[in-house]
Amino acid sequence: MLPRDTNALGTIFGGVILSYIDLAGAIEARRVAVHRYVTVAMREVVFVAPVYVGDTVSFYAQVEKIGRTSLTVHVTVEAERMQAPNTVVRVTEADVVYVAMTDDGRPTPIFPDPAVSGTPHV
Repeated sequence: MLPRDTNALGTIFGGVILSYIDLAGAIEARRVAVHRYVTVAMREVVFVAPVYVGDTVSFYAQVEKIGRTSLTVHVTVEAERMQAPNTVVRVTEADVVYVAMTDDGRPTPIFPDPAVSGTPHV
C-alpha cells in the first residue's frame, strides 16, 4: 500500500480496502459466469487490524452461493507486514452480493460455467 492511501492516523484508509474487496469479489464472480455485475451489498465488514504503508495486502475470494440472478462472494483480506516479514495478519473479511445485469440494466440469470469446479449452486 502507498502513502496516497492513508487516512489521518497514517494507516490505510478503510475505503481503499473496501474498493479492493469489491474488485476481488467481482473478479471471482466473473470466473463463474461472464456477465456485467453490480454490487448490491457488502455484509459485515469489521476491520480487526490496520494496514500500514508498505504492507503487502492479499485478497482471497470464494463464491459462497449462487442464486438465479445473484451470487455471494466471500472475500478475506490479509496483510503481510513490511516491518516484520513473514508476519501475516487478517485485516477483515466480507460477503459481497453481486447481481448479473444485461447491457440495458436488467437482472439476468446466471448459468455457471461447468468448467468451474467446486462452485456451489443453490
